[in-house]
Formats: sequence, C-alpha cells, structure tokens
Amino acid sequence: MNKNIQIHDLGLLGYNEAYKYQLNLFNKIIDIKISNRKNKVKKLTSNHLIFVEHLKVYTLGKSGKHSNLLISKDELKNKKIQFIKTNRGGDITFHGPGQIVCYPILDLDNFFTDLNKYLRSLEEVIIQTLKSYKIDGERSKNETGVWIKSKKIEKKICALGVKASRWVTMHGLALNVNTDLSFFENIIPCGIKNKSITSISNECGKKIKLDDVKGKIIENFLDVFSANLVD
Repeated sequence: MNKNIQIHDLGLLGYNEAYKYQLNLFNKIIDIKISNRKNKVKKLTSNHLIFVEHLKVYTLGKSGKHSNLLISKDELKNKKIQFIKTNRGGDITFHGPGQIVCYPILDLDNFFTDLNKYLRSLEEVIIQTLKSYKIDGERSKNETGVWIKSKKIEKKICALGVKASRWVTMHGLALNVNTDLSFFENIIPCGIKNKSITSISNECGKKIKLDDVKGKIIENFLDVFSANLVD
C-alpha cells in the first residue's frame, strides 16, 4: 500500500487541458493495476492531488439535465463561457477564476474501497479547511458537497463530482473562494432549485489568498486520508 501523495498545481487552465492532464495520471494507475493482476505482481500505484483554477466554463455531469443551463449558446458565446459535457457524477456547475478545483487521482486500494466514505472524506477535508476561516461547513441530507447555513437558508460553498474505475478516482471538488457568484445565476447549480451559492470571501467579507486555502486543503487532506506528502 502506498499512501504517498504528489501535488500538481496547474494554475489557470482550460477545462479540457486539465481533463487531459488528470486522465493521463488516471490511465497510468489503471494500467499498472491491470498489469499487476495479469502478471501476478504488486507494483505500487501512485496517488496525486491536482489543483487548478479553470477558465470560465459550465460543466454538465453524466446524470445532469441540459435544461439546468438557463442561457442560450449565443449568450454563452457573448459571455465567453464554455459549456462542456463531462463524465463525472452530478449535474451542472460553474468553474472559473477565484475558485479552487481539486482533482484527487487516487488508488483507493491504497486507502479504503468505499466510494461513499470517499465522498464523505472529501467533504470532511473542506469542512476542516473552512474552520480556519471561522466558517461552519456542513453536509446536507441527501446532497453531496459542503454547505453553509445562514438564517435557516442552505448555501453551497463546495461542489463534488467524481468518477471511479477499478477503485481509481478522478474529478473531485470545486471550492468557491473568490468566485464571481453571478455566473451561477445562469444555471440551476447541481440541479438543485431554491438553494443559494456562496464563497469564502463572501462569508468573510474580504478577498482570500488562494495559495493559503490550497495549503490548508493539502494539510487537511493528508490528515483525513492518513497520507504523506512527496515531491
């Protein structure tokens, strides 16, 4: 079992370019696992944590409804926002500057083979991260992600959507830090009506340094997954 995790920070990058990057790592791990089984060997598989800030894009998960996009192709073009169908779980969401997207490419055989536990663990990483900003993040019954309760109104601050094959994961979470929340007005986020979206900066009333948040995510990820950091 290998619980070492390598960090990749891609900076500001288009969705498709980042997808190719994570898919390459994902496929390499899959290939090792197939080879191990075929040749009856135990070559260690690697684990990766990718950080990226996407250019403006709406992504629709494999279980999502196109009707949850509320603007036309022409409006997307005028606003210079991409629309991409992807193979993660979940419905529609927005990615853009000021948002931290984190893609864990993990072999869960190195940790635990339980997808529900994996999702809850990702949520826990963000809940612990938010505590550093005196924000009480919570889970919402029957919904994935991390939420903030304000005057009995639930506001989503972090969206989750993953894919797994042979216990290898890709895709992940999107945490609103300094995100322009007006872009969520053009969709029904995650296909959930009558719930709001928020960000760390919105809750704190000031702009937040992304690198500081990334550092806290890494620290909490290593703690929750009992993992180690490697170069």
